[in-house]
Amino acid sequence: MSDALTIRPLTPEYRDDFLTVMGPNGACYGCWCTYFRLPPKARAAMTGDEKRDLMLGKIEAGPPPGLLLYLDGDPQGWMQIGPRADVPEWNNPRRSSTPLPDAPADDPAVWAITCFFLRPKARGRGLSHAMVEAGIDHARAQGARVLEASPMDQAKQSKSVGLFVGSTAVFERAGFATVARQKPNRPLMRFTL
Repeated sequence: MSDALTIRPLTPEYRDDFLTVMGPNGACYGCWCTYFRLPPKARAAMTGDEKRDLMLGKIEAGPPPGLLLYLDGDPQGWMQIGPRADVPEWNNPRRSSTPLPDAPADDPAVWAITCFFLRPKARGRGLSHAMVEAGIDHARAQGARVLEASPMDQAKQSKSVGLFVGSTAVFERAGFATVARQKPNRPLMRFTL
């Protein structure tokens, strides 16, 4: 990869870069990365502008709700990472990411990587590996004791939009271990910081 790679926390001064990555429609089907932040009915009732504004409010209020990836200074990717409590739908007891008793969702030191989005020209280049590594460093610097993910074992295509949760192989390579398998094809994985 010849492009210069930079990954930084999404703080208010980079909000326009977040908008660039998400595109005019808010990335995956207009989600604006609210999928794990809002109950399905509330999310479905919102317009794209309302979802965008919700995320912009999170960025302004802090702490950073994720990391941005740049190639040669151009914003190309996003990874949502932070305390489990910030993504209540990720903690739903019917999900593959249901919290375990030793890492409860209300513990501010229990963090999660919940989703990724890369602009089309950045896909298929292994950039999610770099983002997970940066996420480990970021979580550690913010005092997290545990970092979890619930990626997908396999997708029909390597560039599938369904891989917004990440690939199990990426997390394994970063040193995450499977701690539970509550749904087929979707392990709950953990990295202890």
